Amino acid sequence: MGWLGPEEWAAVALSLKVAFWAVAASLPLGIVTAYALARWSFPGKQILNGLVHLPLILPPVVTGYLLLLTLGPQAPLGGALESMGIVFAFRWTGAALAAGVMAFPLMVRAIRLSVEAVDPKLEEASATLGAPPLAVFATVTLPLILPGILAGAILAFAKAMGEFGATITFVSNIPGQTRTLPSAIYAFLQVPGGEAAALRLVAVSVGVAMGALLLSELLGRWIARRVAGA
Repeated sequence: MGWLGPEEWAAVALSLKVAFWAVAASLPLGIVTAYALARWSFPGKQILNGLVHLPLILPPVVTGYLLLLTLGPQAPLGGALESMGIVFAFRWTGAALAAGVMAFPLMVRAIRLSVEAVDPKLEEASATLGAPPLAVFATVTLPLILPGILAGAILAFAKAMGEFGATITFVSNIPGQTRTLPSAIYAFLQVPGGEAAALRLVAVSVGVAMGALLLSELLGRWIARRVAGA
């Protein structure tokens, strides 16, 4: 299997799968939330802002435990979803959910900053020409905030790849099912002779994180150039 062993490849592949679905599923909600926080005024706006950023403040284990209390097999909501064939606890889908929750604040913040950088007069001008709000967003706002969306998605992907506390609390550390890259590192460090495998996975984690930060920085500069030239 080359540089990584089969178990290590399985953890990396599962982490990529979890991170992809965590970002793909949360991105539409992230865009709407970021736009609402940047542009709209409504009762409870600060409460929503606090809830969005709560995963950054709470210990990840607490977030995972709250997910378990809400969506676990013994919880009313979790039991109802399970009866419909939707299971999160102790499944890779739960790992994606936990990773998505933890990465959501980073995604929203990046997109919100991008929305706030757009001159509202551009949207107002389009609206005065008779374009409905959805058309204004699709034709004016969305193209301008696309770099921010990409930056937010990249940061969220990297965060999801590295999520550990909430994931292991909600879905445990089951080999081949919920053992993501961070969980695999932890597992390897618990057995004699596992340090080499753990170190290889640490190198993968560092590479993904550095790559994500570099891409995010490049996109940030792109945003700045576009705004300056607008």
